Amino acid sequence: MHVVIFEGFYWTRLAPLSLSRPVFMLMSGTGTLLDKQLRFLKPSKVTFWVRPEMVNYCQRFVIPHMKVPASINTPLDDEPALLISGRTLYFSNYEYPGSPAAVIDEGNIVRSAFVHMPGLTQQDAIHRSDRWLEILKLPHVMPQGRLVDYTWDVLNWNEESLLEDSVSAVDKRVPHPAGPWHKINDENVVLSEDVKIMPGAVLDGSSGPIMIGKGACIGVSSVIQGPAYIGDHTVLQPFTHIRSGTTIGARCRVGGEISNSIIHGYSNKSHYGFLGDSYVGEWVNLGAGTSTSNLKNTYDEVQVRIAGKSYRTGRTFVGSVIGDHTKTAIGTRLMTGSYIGYCTQIARSMITPQFVPSFSWNSDKGTIPYRMDKAIHVMQAVYSRRNVPWTDEDTAMVDTAVAMAAIAEKAD
Repeated sequence: MHVVIFEGFYWTRLAPLSLSRPVFMLMSGTGTLLDKQLRFLKPSKVTFWVRPEMVNYCQRFVIPHMKVPASINTPLDDEPALLISGRTLYFSNYEYPGSPAAVIDEGNIVRSAFVHMPGLTQQDAIHRSDRWLEILKLPHVMPQGRLVDYTWDVLNWNEESLLEDSVSAVDKRVPHPAGPWHKINDENVVLSEDVKIMPGAVLDGSSGPIMIGKGACIGVSSVIQGPAYIGDHTVLQPFTHIRSGTTIGARCRVGGEISNSIIHGYSNKSHYGFLGDSYVGEWVNLGAGTSTSNLKNTYDEVQVRIAGKSYRTGRTFVGSVIGDHTKTAIGTRLMTGSYIGYCTQIARSMITPQFVPSFSWNSDKGTIPYRMDKAIHVMQAVYSRRNVPWTDEDTAMVDTAVAMAAIAEKAD
């Protein structure tokens, strides 16, 4: 079946993570939303309908890894196709309808549709053209997945996502010799090749699976409570505490206490401090003692404030969402429901504002724009420390994030 994965208009809801990647590349469980979409839809061909600014990203990081024919922003041809929102999170195999039908959310939002509409384009989806609105007239059917509206939805469902991923992860289990460390519920602990576990570490699978990627290192006396995932070549510093619902991407360095949080690859939280119910992008560095509040003193519902507008989360526990390339100084305190944008610098002795826009420098003197030449210089230095080359395409992606932030973080 030909599957079209589209971003649609509401990519802004997933900022700042969506400023630099298509919405389907957000992490959930041990992979991305796209990984689950491909696993459960089992397409024979895939077309990605993304913002024009995300075409280069897809060409670099998505298309080369596809195992079926794939294209970007091509119109529908004369064959049936399944259209699905890139914000969809699946937990089970998709059952294709036998005739044209659509899943419509409140507000006439197309979540998915099985259609035969030759010539329909990505622009129709983005701009909700008259042709796109014809989908609303199709017979309505029940959804088979969940639609991620905001980053806290991904966090809310991450434990379930990890549990689902563990079913296939068991087949990748690599035998590991016993050592001076402890496993609880051995059948729930899945280790990949070349994992190094230091003395005194505890892998507690009593409440859910623990999956550790190849080449990862679990430091002395660290504790991991499942369900949790530690990505390839990630290092847990000694005495790290990873609590349930946590996903840590590849090549990260983490320490302190982390609970029910998602961290994309190449990010550092190497020192003490608490990260709870938070979503962190790539190439982030959280200074020693950086801590997030994830619960209001009043135990009320948390609201997230973005550019002058508040969003209700429906959750009592919400930490921070932190964009790519952001850095915090030692002792940084992030309030409940904080939005910290793409490539921001937090260097203040006082509590950080709940909203800090992208490409800004926040100190005790206030918030000022981050000089772009300096920002890119720092990014290049960080890449060099990890032996990753900086290319013109990386510079172009920063320019894209600037343009996307101007849209997503625009005050009403």
